[in-house]
Amino acid sequence: MPNILLVEDAERIALFVIKGLQAHGFQVTHTTSGEAAVELFQASSFDLIILDIGLPGISGFDVLETLRGQGDQTPVIVLTAKDSVDTTLASFDGGADDFMPKPFSFEELLARVKRRIRSPNEAPAESTLVHGEVALDLLTRRVTAEGIEHELTAREFTMLEFFLRHPGQVISREQLLSRVWGLGHDPASNVVDVYIRYLRQKLGNDLIHTVRGMGYRLG
Repeated sequence: MPNILLVEDAERIALFVIKGLQAHGFQVTHTTSGEAAVELFQASSFDLIILDIGLPGISGFDVLETLRGQGDQTPVIVLTAKDSVDTTLASFDGGADDFMPKPFSFEELLARVKRRIRSPNEAPAESTLVHGEVALDLLTRRVTAEGIEHELTAREFTMLEFFLRHPGQVISREQLLSRVWGLGHDPASNVVDVYIRYLRQKLGNDLIHTVRGMGYRLG
């Protein structure tokens, strides 16, 4: 059973990731601090590390520097709320193998985890979702529509991924709120309608259809 070290100080996110990974057959060791992470990977062997950047004490960048400075090449997926070009570049420059900004979908994280620790005989995890002229690459986080690449925010990306995984299915506003904005969402908010509009403006008005009184449907 593959063993994953999760370094994440946000309890709700950590429980969400642990539950999902364990359900897919992974063993998860969890810690909330950079210092404890360094001690753990020096004392134990892991197949993968999921590493937050904004940790109490030493940062995720310091943990990564220590790990690579010791010559350890365990795959590292950086998982952070600091979604910026500078943070992405600093992560890769520091030796990270992959980078995911928060908020994120578990399916995308799972695809990246499987890609990094896949056994030789295991088929590659699905990494691209396609519907008509729209293609979403889960690994590079790129989306194209009719051959044109578009830039999406993290929430737009997560919402589009959810639609692409359920083509033709009517998805309620409550489902989208829970999926994209998490447990603390306000059911009275119109944020779903706003982000649907954003996606239509970027990818075309015919991509997502409104089903009156029920929600939205892709295609």
